[in-house]
Amino acid sequence: MSGFNRFRHQHFEADEELYSRLLEGQHPEVMVIACSDSRTDPAIICGARPGDLFVVRNVAALVPPPTPDRQPHGTAAAIEFGVRALGVRHVVVLGHSFCAGIRCLLEHDHGAGRFEYVSDWVDVVRTVREEMEGLVTEADHASVARQAEQAAILASLRNLAAYPFVAERVAQRNLMLHGWYFDFGWGALQAAAGPCGPFMQLDPEEPPRPAICASGVEGPASVAARGI
Repeated sequence: MSGFNRFRHQHFEADEELYSRLLEGQHPEVMVIACSDSRTDPAIICGARPGDLFVVRNVAALVPPPTPDRQPHGTAAAIEFGVRALGVRHVVVLGHSFCAGIRCLLEHDHGAGRFEYVSDWVDVVRTVREEMEGLVTEADHASVARQAEQAAILASLRNLAAYPFVAERVAQRNLMLHGWYFDFGWGALQAAAGPCGPFMQLDPEEPPRPAICASGVEGPASVAARGI
């Protein structure tokens, strides 16, 4: 309640024009799919104001593949609303370091059912666990975890691009998909250069390029491939 009172005084009452405008509706250009982790709030990381971001948060910032089975799908519903109803121009999958969800994916015995829901949820990107199992056994655990965190972002990006309404808007050049990795140990932000990586440090002086976009709207991976 103390925090709410500060919000009212510092934001709501101090910027009545903004909140009056927001009463007319929301028109964000950016959607962020972020982790539920209490340390990685996307609005704070991006310095966003109310109305700037359409945000969905879940364990490990995962995007499941499209599954039209007439069952409830919370993340898919949020993506559909952001893309089809709000017409966002960018979707950012925002993963982060020291992610407990990815650690669960890598370390827990999923057959033992340690968690009733978490284990099944992170299994959405079980290919990441299979990929990490192929690494040398002497590999540093922190290094493997970092690779898995970034691999999960890329897997979610590819799943995101498989939704028909997303693919349609990407092809029409009305939507671009980004994969970002926030290392809150270093306070650094990296972006995927393509749907299979690699991750590169973002330059604050330049607009971020998408990992997935329509041909003709090139990300850095496409530019590098042509030697530009």
